Amino acid sequence: MDFRISADDRVGAQPKKPSKPRAESRSKGARVEPSMGKSAGIFSSGERPVGGAGSGPKGGGKPPRRGKATTGRGRKPRKSRSGGFLMGLLWWGFVACLWGGIAVAGIIVYYGAQLPSSNTWAVPDRPPNIRILAADGSLISNRGKTGGEAVTYRELPYYVPAAIIASEDRRFMSHFGVDPIGMASVALEMIKARGVTRGASTITQQVAKNLFLTPDQTLGRKVQEAILAIWLEQNYTKEEILELYMNRVYFGAGATGIEAAAQTYFGVSARNLALGQAAMLAGILPAPSAYNPKSSPEKAIQRQRLSLNAMAEEGYITPEEAAAAQIDPDQSVRTRVAGSESYVADWVESLMTAYIGDIENDVIVQTTIDYKMQKDAEFIVREQVAAEGAKRGFSQGALVAMDVDGKVRAMVGGVDYQASQYNRAVTAKRQPGSTFKPFVYMAAMEKGYTPDTLAEDAQFDYNGWSPRNASGKYAGTVTLRQGLAYSINTIAARLAIDVTPQAVIDVATRMGISSPLIAVPSIALGTQEVNLLELTSAYAPFANGGMGVIPNVITRIESKAGDVLYEASDAGPGRVIAPDVLAKMDDMLRTAVEVGTGKRANLGDWQVGGKTGTSQNARDALFVGYTAAMVTGVWLGNDDDTKTTLSGGNVPATIWSQFMTKALQGQPVAPIPVGSYEGQLASQQVIDPSTGQVVIDPNTGQPLVQYVDAATGLPVQTMTDPATGQVVQIDPATGQPLASGAQPIQSGEALAPATGLPEGGLIVDANGVQIDPATGMPVGQVVTDQAIDPVTGLSLQPQSNGVGPAPIDPATGLPMALVVDPATGQQVWAPSAAAPQQIQPPAVNQPVQVEKPRTLMDLMFGG
Repeated sequence: MDFRISADDRVGAQPKKPSKPRAESRSKGARVEPSMGKSAGIFSSGERPVGGAGSGPKGGGKPPRRGKATTGRGRKPRKSRSGGFLMGLLWWGFVACLWGGIAVAGIIVYYGAQLPSSNTWAVPDRPPNIRILAADGSLISNRGKTGGEAVTYRELPYYVPAAIIASEDRRFMSHFGVDPIGMASVALEMIKARGVTRGASTITQQVAKNLFLTPDQTLGRKVQEAILAIWLEQNYTKEEILELYMNRVYFGAGATGIEAAAQTYFGVSARNLALGQAAMLAGILPAPSAYNPKSSPEKAIQRQRLSLNAMAEEGYITPEEAAAAQIDPDQSVRTRVAGSESYVADWVESLMTAYIGDIENDVIVQTTIDYKMQKDAEFIVREQVAAEGAKRGFSQGALVAMDVDGKVRAMVGGVDYQASQYNRAVTAKRQPGSTFKPFVYMAAMEKGYTPDTLAEDAQFDYNGWSPRNASGKYAGTVTLRQGLAYSINTIAARLAIDVTPQAVIDVATRMGISSPLIAVPSIALGTQEVNLLELTSAYAPFANGGMGVIPNVITRIESKAGDVLYEASDAGPGRVIAPDVLAKMDDMLRTAVEVGTGKRANLGDWQVGGKTGTSQNARDALFVGYTAAMVTGVWLGNDDDTKTTLSGGNVPATIWSQFMTKALQGQPVAPIPVGSYEGQLASQQVIDPSTGQVVIDPNTGQPLVQYVDAATGLPVQTMTDPATGQVVQIDPATGQPLASGAQPIQSGEALAPATGLPEGGLIVDANGVQIDPATGMPVGQVVTDQAIDPVTGLSLQPQSNGVGPAPIDPATGLPMALVVDPATGQQVWAPSAAAPQQIQPPAVNQPVQVEKPRTLMDLMFGG
């Protein structure tokens, strides 16, 4: 090394006062070597600066300027500046990390202090699930906040959790709740993309967020999420955390949890998911609303492919398995379509609180629904609406079918549950039209009327109300059987006025109508709204022998552990129709199907009763009918209450017939169990055969009353005393045995088999009325089937409101017939023996016959 020696350095030379070193001469522009100043000596192997401790003003010199070379004996050459820069960078990096760590710790402590004490942390209970089963145990649906029950990790195929791990958190099994590597990777992605690409939360962090925190995207929430994630990892196994995640994560379409998602999208349990289905569900998770196969099938297919590829990369499946499970982009994704059984599930869910109170744990509900009938009903309603709706102007339909004891077997609340969840069978209230008339007629039967009572079909005015027939035509005098069978409005209106609207409401309520009703005459025409479920159940007593029912869909509710929380009872309202009244109603309602407006509802060998109904402007069209095995109601119309061209006797009756044919298939044919009005007493007026008017009792000023056998129409003058078995005389004014002292008819007398009266000669009753034993009728008087209030003796059907007897033919003692005079075209009364225009009194369940022939429908509608 070349040193420059001065004269003062020579041997023997006297020391001199130090002087400033000279700067080494250099040519202009020569390179200056970089060096660290002496103040950075700590980075130079511990060597002290020139001058030692005495450097400075007292030390006899200054440290050289930064960047200038100095020489001196024993001094080492300067080091390169680049090494010192790196060391400084590391130093300041270390300092920054230290302060950053302190800041992070402070943030963690600050936001962590806002959390409750860790000894109070606990995983909240999952919202309870309601598992709804059909009568055969098949799943109808799951209801509750989640839409599906919880499943355990070990119940699932291995590829279900594998798909979620591969798609959501590949290092889930190895990290401690927070994944620093993943966070760094996401940060680099976002830097390159200059925007947010994906989240960095682990599965554990997502569980923590879902269980404990709000979804707010704030720094404080992310810090708390990380703290809770670490706590979860310390207290739960990986399997338990993954199970919590799968059962509580949202999959879109209202499905929370893997079971709900599997049922919602594929109609299978999560326990039975295929590989491709599991991958598609895993692909939904980043954006459930955008990636689910119902709303975005194309994106769902793309996400499925990514999930399968990720599973193959992680070694959960082979590439060949991934390729085989992929859905072709040109194919459609087959997802489960919620059918009409979902209307049933909604109804069941709405009943749960009333049955068992608040639900805190998963429950299993057994229902009465016959799954095959349910699907048949759904198909038939949908097909008929599609076939007839456009040309008849309607778009919706509903159906309720139940056993005669009230167990609901099928319910259709609309044609498409996916499009509308509004239940038109339970929630909607519509005008029932003429399907309400049986309650009017039943009130009349209870007051003494019979199906053969005559009434006038003609316009009338009652306190400003003037009901009209839908056809605009009127048939004159008809029987009540005909009035109900052909759904004549004026007859029902007259009856409602006569028996009083409140009596009609009392009957309807007793039969099962629960909607509030107002006592006005127009109630006879079905103008007040009810729902299809209650209307159908109100017909059940007609089918089961007169016993009231409460419509029921739930038979049993159990906890998941098997504890019985509710079990249905067979108890009900009991008898709501007297046997004789039931027989009369069955007579009329079966006639309505056999020859009346419900002819399309015939079922071959099965006895059928029922009634059509059409509201004003045909906004509602209904048919409710029954057999000995089942009662079914059908409604058609529009949600916006617009008019249609329907009637209860066309499409509703067709739907009813098609459904009942399938529902009754394989069941033995059985007659409708009805009572009998044979031997029952009905009060009637005494008619003067010369005038056809009611005979007035001169003592009371009231019409004379007499009781007749409701089955035959003949006066009842005798009865068998149940105590003695002897035949005793009956007071025709009261229908009771004669007062004490009345003598039984002597057994030695010959009795007429038809009447039970002595043969030959006349007898005199307690009121002094002579009775002809041949006919059992008062001599010189003829009684028609005309009911009288036994309490007041007043006519139940006064001429003033249009319901009254026909004139009596004095030659035969039979009511005269209303016929059309061919010369004038006017309706006139003719002797019952006259022909060819004679209209014979109709027999039970038989259409009106004429010799030409001409029916009542011909008279009414010009046929």
